[in-house]
Amino acid sequence: MPIIQVQMLAGRTLEQKSELAEVLTRETARITRCSQADVQIVFDEKAHASWAVGGRLVSGHASAQAEQG
Repeated sequence: MPIIQVQMLAGRTLEQKSELAEVLTRETARITRCSQADVQIVFDEKAHASWAVGGRLVSGHASAQAEQG
């Protein structure tokens, strides 16, 4: 039974997560040759203030880009 954990920044719509779940389920079942009913997906959404890229919090990254652009 494949279990997929998806960590991502918060803010995706229910429709986006639903589509991602459908595609990941379908392709995982195809590749692993298991039933789609056996594929489990867990979405773990993080606040922008809790995620850093390149040593900078993502929450500050957007405002810094806006100032530069």
